[in-house]
Amino acid sequence: MSHNTFGHLFRVTTWGESHGPAIGCVVDGCPPLIPLTETDLQGWLEKRKPGQSKYTTQRREADEVRILSGVMVDGDGVQKTTGTPISLEIQNTDQRSKDYSEIKERFRPGHADYTYDAKYGIRDYRGGGRSSARETAARVAAGGVARKVIPGIRIRGALVQIGPHKIDRSRWDWAEIDNNPFFCPDRQAAGEWADYLDGIRKSGSSVGAVVEVIAEDVPVGLGAPIYGKLDADLAAAMMSINAVKGVEIGNGFEAASLTGEENADEMRIGQGKTPIFLSNNAGGVLGGISSGEPVVVRFAVKPTSSILTPRKSVTRTGEEVDVMTKGRHDPCVGIRAVPVGEAMMACVLADHFLRNRAQVG
Repeated sequence: MSHNTFGHLFRVTTWGESHGPAIGCVVDGCPPLIPLTETDLQGWLEKRKPGQSKYTTQRREADEVRILSGVMVDGDGVQKTTGTPISLEIQNTDQRSKDYSEIKERFRPGHADYTYDAKYGIRDYRGGGRSSARETAARVAAGGVARKVIPGIRIRGALVQIGPHKIDRSRWDWAEIDNNPFFCPDRQAAGEWADYLDGIRKSGSSVGAVVEVIAEDVPVGLGAPIYGKLDADLAAAMMSINAVKGVEIGNGFEAASLTGEENADEMRIGQGKTPIFLSNNAGGVLGGISSGEPVVVRFAVKPTSSILTPRKSVTRTGEEVDVMTKGRHDPCVGIRAVPVGEAMMACVLADHFLRNRAQVG
């Protein structure tokens, strides 16, 4: 199976399966002499790991990351990157493969079971193997390395919609995302979501969500105007996250309902003759190149396909069956997609930062 790597100069290759002994990644292209320890990465993994609330899968994984290569302690006693590939490992400690024995020969509706089997002739039915969201833990670890490459850029994500329920943007407060299990910046909406998702969870069903990721203090000039567009790479990165079905930059699809006067980001001269933007409808990217405004990406996550309601399907041998997926699943997988989206933003920006430095100094 190919295509396990993304990025150009900052390249990430993930490896491992949901129910294998471990998962991990290799980060290639990280510059040398950057201080890096497991502690720098563990905090990001803590945000993503399962079992932290009743609203996510109850699989219990410590998600402790180990750095196996690419660092050494210098003469000052500080562990730094060497410029060689950085290998990261996360042990799987709470697999329950027997939970999936009933669907060994059955294709779960909404999952990659059928397409995976049709393409490769074999599939890992124990949680989906490589197609499992478990793989995203390795991306979050890689994102921690990427943030060290671009320390001046601040990346934050939030859940802005669960099912049909959206936040009130007039109540947006970044401090609130640490006060609820939804990464929600709206305290009132978080309370309403708790009641709503309780009902979804108890019924054995699931619901989708929308995640918004914002990168601030992004320098002007990242990206290229044709096939190296920053927004194109961001869209591809977000679409590569499991269960994501739509991505937009800035106003996104809303721009289709605006006039040219409404959508254009007007400019004036600020301090030091530097242009300032009076709005950010473009989401920080113009012509594929960062404008210096916050880079804003939104992506839609579909409902978890593993639900207790029987769904019509077929077997590998062509029989019609009903499938009810047991096991430990997220009633809203979009919740834990927030730190994954942040990580993918970090990896793309780190890659474009290095590409820009290579081209223009």
